[in-house]
Amino acid sequence: MRDDENVSALIGDIYDAALDPSLWVGVLAKCAQYVRGPAAALFAKDALSKTGHVAYSSGIATLYKQLYFEKYIKLDPLTVGQFFAKVGEPVSVGDIIPHDEFRETRAYQEWGRPQGLVDALNVVLDKAETSAAMFSVWRHERDGLVDDEMRRRMRLIVPHVRRAVLIGNVIDLKTAEAMSFADSLDGLSAGMFLVDDGARIVHANASGHGMLAANDFLRAAGGRLVAGDGQTDQALREIFAAAGSGDAAVGVRGIAVPLRSRDGERYVAHVMPLTSGARRRAGTNYAAVAALFVHKAALDTPSPPEVIAKTFGLTPSELRVLLGIVEVGGVSETATALGIAETTVKTHLHHLFVKTGTSRQADLVKLVAGFSNPLVGPMR
Repeated sequence: MRDDENVSALIGDIYDAALDPSLWVGVLAKCAQYVRGPAAALFAKDALSKTGHVAYSSGIATLYKQLYFEKYIKLDPLTVGQFFAKVGEPVSVGDIIPHDEFRETRAYQEWGRPQGLVDALNVVLDKAETSAAMFSVWRHERDGLVDDEMRRRMRLIVPHVRRAVLIGNVIDLKTAEAMSFADSLDGLSAGMFLVDDGARIVHANASGHGMLAANDFLRAAGGRLVAGDGQTDQALREIFAAAGSGDAAVGVRGIAVPLRSRDGERYVAHVMPLTSGARRRAGTNYAAVAALFVHKAALDTPSPPEVIAKTFGLTPSELRVLLGIVEVGGVSETATALGIAETTVKTHLHHLFVKTGTSRQADLVKLVAGFSNPLVGPMR
C-alpha cells in the first residue's frame, strides 16, 4: 500500500512538471529513488552527429555532464543502441551490448566507473530520423546490474514521464499557473480542449475551436468532443473516463492517440489528467478532468542506420563498428574511436562481412552510401 501511495504521488509530480519545468530536477531525483538508482536525466541525442544535450538531470555532477557530451557520447555504445530501442520500452546496457564488452569501453572506464555507475536503464520517449528524446536512470555498482524489479518500477512511471515530456514540448511554457490555466494556453498553435469524464467540452482554445469548425477529424456533438474515427473516439472516451479516477489510472492510454483528417493529414493527441497536484485547481475551476492537446504529427521516417540494421540483421555492436568503419576507416582507428579492443572490432567486422555478403571494408562503405548519401556526408 505504501508503494502504491508513493508511485501515485510521484506520478502527480511528473504531470505538474509538464506545466512547470522548474520542477523537473526534483521530480527526477524522486524518479531515481523510486526506480532504485542514484541519478536520472532527461536528455536528447543525435546518433549520427553524436551530439546531444541534457534538459534536466539529478545526481550527475556538472563536470561529468559536460564531459559526456563533449567527449564520451561519441564512445558510448548506447548512442547507437537507440536505433534498436522501441519507444517507451526500458533498455539496459546488457540489452544493447554484452557487459564484458561494455567494460572495455572508454565510456565505462573513464566516465561510468569513476562515478561508480555500472549500468543504466534507458527509455526512448520520442524519436526523429536520427535523434531521440531519452529518459535514463543509472545503476550504482553497489546495487549491481539492472534487475527485474528495477524494470518493473521503470515501466510504472515511464508512460507518465513520456506523456508529460510530450505535452511539455507542445505547450512550451515556463510556467502555467493553475488559476489561469486555460487562459495561458489559449495562444497555443496546438488545439487544446478541457473535458469532463463524459467527454463534454468545458473549454477550448482558438486552435481547438478552429478544428471543431472544420468538422473533420474532431467535432462537437451535443457539447461532447467526438473523433471522426469510431475506434479513436472510443479510445478517447475511455481515457477521459479513466482520468476522472486520478493520474495513475490513465496509464499507457492516450500517450499519443493518432488522428487523421479527410485529406490524409496526420495529427496526434495527448491527454493530461487534471485531478491532482497543481493541476487539480485548474480542473476544479473548469469542471474538467483532463486536457487534450492536438497537433500535427511529424513524419515517422526510419533512420538509414535503423534500416541497414534491420535489412542485414545487425546487432547494436555490429552496427556501431560498421558506422565506425565508415567514419574513421581502419580497424585500429575504429577501435580507438569506439574505445574497445582491436580484437573486438575484428570479431564484429568478420560478422559484418558474413551478414552483408562483402569482403572488404571499402565494400561496407559503399553499402552504407547506397542506403543514404546523407549518412556518409558528414562522416567524410
